[in-house]
Amino acid sequence: MEDSLPLHVCHVHPLSIFINRSHALVHSIALALLFYYRASFFLFQDPKTKATPVLPWLLVFASELVLSFIWLLGTAYRWRPVTRTVFLERLPEDDKLPAIDVFIFTVDPDKEPTLKVMNTVLSALALHYPPEKLHVYVSDDGGSPITFHSMKEAWRFARWWLPFCERYRIKTRCPEAYLSASKDDDEDFGNSEFIRERKKIEERYEMFKESMTEVKERVKLGDNSRITAQDHPSVIEVIKDDSDETIQIDQPKMPLLVYVAREKRPSLPHHFKAGALNVLQRVSSVISNSPYILVLDCDMYCNDPTSARQAMCFHLDPKISTSLAFVQFPQKFHNVCKNDIYDTQLRSCYAVMWPGLDGLQGPVLSGTGFYIKRVALCGSFMLEDIDLTELKQSFGASNELIKSLRGNYKPDVINGQLGLLKETQLLASCSYEHDTKWGKEVGFLYDSVAEDFLTGFILQCKGWISIYCDPLRPQFLGSGTTKLNDLMIQGMRWSSGLVEVGFSKFCPLIYGPPRMSLLESMCYAELTFFPFYFLPLWCFATIPQLCLLNGIPLYPKVSSSNFVIFLFIFLSALAKHLQEILLTGGSFLTLINEQRIWMMKSVTFHLYGSLDGIMKSIGMREANFVPTNKVVDEEQIKLYQMGKFDFQISNMFLVPMVALIILNMASFVGGLVRVIYVGHWDNMFVQVFISLYILLINFPIIEGMIIRKDKGSVQLSVTLLSAMFSTIFLLVGSIILNS
Repeated sequence: MEDSLPLHVCHVHPLSIFINRSHALVHSIALALLFYYRASFFLFQDPKTKATPVLPWLLVFASELVLSFIWLLGTAYRWRPVTRTVFLERLPEDDKLPAIDVFIFTVDPDKEPTLKVMNTVLSALALHYPPEKLHVYVSDDGGSPITFHSMKEAWRFARWWLPFCERYRIKTRCPEAYLSASKDDDEDFGNSEFIRERKKIEERYEMFKESMTEVKERVKLGDNSRITAQDHPSVIEVIKDDSDETIQIDQPKMPLLVYVAREKRPSLPHHFKAGALNVLQRVSSVISNSPYILVLDCDMYCNDPTSARQAMCFHLDPKISTSLAFVQFPQKFHNVCKNDIYDTQLRSCYAVMWPGLDGLQGPVLSGTGFYIKRVALCGSFMLEDIDLTELKQSFGASNELIKSLRGNYKPDVINGQLGLLKETQLLASCSYEHDTKWGKEVGFLYDSVAEDFLTGFILQCKGWISIYCDPLRPQFLGSGTTKLNDLMIQGMRWSSGLVEVGFSKFCPLIYGPPRMSLLESMCYAELTFFPFYFLPLWCFATIPQLCLLNGIPLYPKVSSSNFVIFLFIFLSALAKHLQEILLTGGSFLTLINEQRIWMMKSVTFHLYGSLDGIMKSIGMREANFVPTNKVVDEEQIKLYQMGKFDFQISNMFLVPMVALIILNMASFVGGLVRVIYVGHWDNMFVQVFISLYILLINFPIIEGMIIRKDKGSVQLSVTLLSAMFSTIFLLVGSIILNS
């Protein structure tokens, strides 16, 4: 009877659905009335008032259309939000659980501290899963000897760490996180034996950290001039402990740990993270060939050892297992403050949008923290009757890789099959994919630097579904971006990748509807065109202000019935945003932070990312990838924890923000003077309010320009440069409007 009990339950929320759909209907009616008002200016305007310049009206109307279009696409997220509950106790016995390969990715030990990477590795090795069915692969795309030797040290420490975690049922299995906390969540051991064992682990961990420092020193003293991050041979090694040290008599079995550095040459494309993912997929196929793969970023450690079992509650459900491609867990961060000024936690994505997608065809593949079925990445080439020649044309010349496509293939690389390890050298070579379908139809796709987004989209177009699982305890915790400059660089990469998809043959609004539900296509399209918020936000931050200073009204009088339309749309959007924030544990301060960072992102990296994506789509630029800096800056962390922005960022990001603030300050002051001395406050109220609203929301920029004198303030040279651009815009704009 127990076998028939469900492994998970899906909860639909009727009240949320009713509120969301009702709001969408009412808000749509208000937008229709706004469009009628704007259109009537051109169609039914009194000839006597035709002297009003048409260009600013057109620009504002076009911006309202773009905003409304993106909002309409976003309503699909709110159509049917769901949540899920799993029942771990109903899973089959350990011997019946499928094997899992864990892929962890690192590139640069200078930007991604090796100790942090090794903590992620140790947390993955310590997952509460049968060790003989767990295999951890670390992709070192920089080919760094530091990472390689550090993995050996991590393996030695793991021989102590893993038995300790299992014996005392430790929940937090990242050593750094566990040992720096006062008490583990469910640690109820106060006996002397536990205290003694914990003390030993603390000592061992300090020794481990010292050994990591020694590794760095040895590597620095060695001759590594022939190896660079962009030019090195492939290295694949199963990590073993060659020392004679005895840990304990009943030493339990350990998971497999494999180091992989694929070959990279400057003259050949390597396709960034997507290329590394595909190399690990091939290499693991001939070493362990597990049917399921967990993908983790190097700083995203396993915070709950049961995540694999939770994912299996979905993958082993006979009702959905044949069509389920992946189970996505949310990205959560251990270093995010309650006053999250940079919206590092991406609350809207993981608390609103992904649950909404889960009620349709499933969430977007999100880069890290997902358990994906290996067969889903093999296109349609897993069928038994596929011709061998066709398989080799798709997967390459490796016979072992072709064998691994059959379900009964059992590699045995650990027990002396040295030939297989040599085979992995071929699979990790930079020329292996030549004239194959890797990156086109097989594995992770290469058409965008947002390889996760595109691959997940194509999987769902092929009929696969996905699941979003968000338990109370975060399954994975990472280091969120708490530096404005890093946020901008990371966001520009994301924006570029998303826009690249939107301008390709895989545009969700064209490619999606014949292959998936319309609502799911709308969700993917919203993400793809989200960066185009830069168009309306640049317009609303400049055109109404310019017209205000020149006495040109763009909005209805306060006394007009049409004013109510604009007021309702503004309050309706804010109220819905606030309602979602409060329901997901936020506060009014969260609303202000999210509004502010949305404006900042839109006028900076969404602009640059969109231009970059468009240029790549038409062949004017080559794809590039800058890894996010994970090194902790204590001074910058202190500013973030105080809720202060660190404006020590590139001028390409800072100057536009400061210039727009100066423009709105001039507009607000000039508008008030005009209203007081010339009158017409009834006509100009909305434009004065827009300037005031922008200034109030973005007060931290004003504070950085005028009040603050610390290291993170806006430099005077930036303020002067921005003021010059604002002045030029006002002068040129006024000439155009009055000509």
